[in-house]
Amino acid sequence: MRIEHVALYVSDLERAREFFVRYFGGSSNALYHNEKTGFRSYFITFSDGARLELMTRPDLVLEEKALHRTGYAHLAFSLGGKEKVDALTEQLRAAGYEVTSGPRTTGDGYYESCILDIEGNRIELTAN
Repeated sequence: MRIEHVALYVSDLERAREFFVRYFGGSSNALYHNEKTGFRSYFITFSDGARLELMTRPDLVLEEKALHRTGYAHLAFSLGGKEKVDALTEQLRAAGYEVTSGPRTTGDGYYESCILDIEGNRIELTAN
């Protein structure tokens, strides 16, 4: 068994798509649009086959995202080395994204940093 994909509702679908394609090397399928409901989505596929579905619809409720809350905590991307974590963290910081921690080695041995994406969702960058 494996997780087939993870889905994330976003308010700015095109900007979210660009973020994951640009910074994480994902490739996007064509836009799906259900004209009855206004639902729109893209699947972003990464080099190892993992997929992220980005979705939006006109009736989304925008709520503040507390950093420590129940439910979705973060998406973690393994970059394959400390230097890559450092480089992407600095690239994202320079582009105006908030770095919430790191880069650092955690108590359980991960070398990581955490950033907030365009909509305040936590993204973890790991060397493992």
